[in-house]
Amino acid sequence: MLTQTALDRDRRRLTTTRGIRGFIDGVVSVVLSAYLTLLGYSGREIGVVITAMLLGSAALTLLVGIGGHRIKRRSILLCGAALMIATGVTYATTTALVALIVLGAIGTMNPSSGDVSVFLPMEQSLLSATVEPQRRTMMFARYAFVGSICGAVGSLAAGIPDWIARRTSVSRIDALQWVFAGYAVAGLAALLIYRSLSPAIEPPAHEATQRLGPSRRIVHRLAAVFSLDAFAGGFTVQSLLALWLYRRFDLSIAVAGALLFWMGVCSALSNFASSRLAARIGLVRTMVFSHLPAQVFLIAAAVMPNLTLAIVFLILRSLLSAMDAPARNSYVMAVVSPPERAAAASITNVPRSLAAALPPILAGWMLDHSNFGWPLIIAGSLKIIYDLLLLAMFRNVRPPEEIS
Repeated sequence: MLTQTALDRDRRRLTTTRGIRGFIDGVVSVVLSAYLTLLGYSGREIGVVITAMLLGSAALTLLVGIGGHRIKRRSILLCGAALMIATGVTYATTTALVALIVLGAIGTMNPSSGDVSVFLPMEQSLLSATVEPQRRTMMFARYAFVGSICGAVGSLAAGIPDWIARRTSVSRIDALQWVFAGYAVAGLAALLIYRSLSPAIEPPAHEATQRLGPSRRIVHRLAAVFSLDAFAGGFTVQSLLALWLYRRFDLSIAVAGALLFWMGVCSALSNFASSRLAARIGLVRTMVFSHLPAQVFLIAAAVMPNLTLAIVFLILRSLLSAMDAPARNSYVMAVVSPPERAAAASITNVPRSLAAALPPILAGWMLDHSNFGWPLIIAGSLKIIYDLLLLAMFRNVRPPEEIS
């Protein structure tokens, strides 16, 4: 059928944009803290920049959640891509802290290894409509895999500007600024792909996007518990994890990027295990039983006395830490009606972005005073609490495909 063919094509295009954004986010998340350090900014000031970025993402996502039902979906994605271009151009041409904070707040730059941008809720809702419920978790697994593997490659590529600077007369600051120019180019590529989306991407009249209605209570409960997970994750966003590696073990950008690459590869591959496990034990249990041991490994990495042991536990953590993402996205889309999906995706992602925005300042302050892994320990401990709460609150709230 023509409509389904168009939806299949749109699904591939949206997955492609996730890969493009994943790659450039992977590069930026590794070089950002090193770049700001070269400019002379402290860990606390770096934390403020990261916080501004996360707060800005939350604000944009909230606007989409509140008023996005009045605007065509493709128009929202095009505006986001245009803002992405503007963000990259500005970061490539200015070094003033105030400007970096302001543009971080109103732009789309992502300091973490995951997607916390305004694109995420809209793409989640669009993708859910392209497959039947039984294939939804696997579809999200593929989507997350592409983002994770491209992000891993981006982390590995983050060492290239530093390599160029060492072998040419180009300064390290100038070389790293080209990364942000690349961010603008990635935004342009995303814009062109979004423009090519078919009219089938817009919902039919009887499923027009709307605000939360019958699903409001469960979405708000999910948003609350997801916020705890995000707050904990704010202590270990990839830019801060890279900063800890720089200071704890004196790693170069290239070595840190290589480590984060292999961590990203492990996380990407684990996405497919998520859908298989969910088919056996359910979405909520998949989220908890994969996420819980990952936090134990994170805490262990923080207390390891040498780099080798820290790497072992970080890799072990990566094998499990991302398995909850496809299950989480699928679960949110499953427990709400199709017209509420865009709003539900926004409402569950906004508190996550807000909650993750405050810890980077505290984590940066900690790393200014000690290179011990206190941010990792705090993150792991809070995430364990989140896992236990999630299981207690939602283990009996099952999506339709698990009941039938």
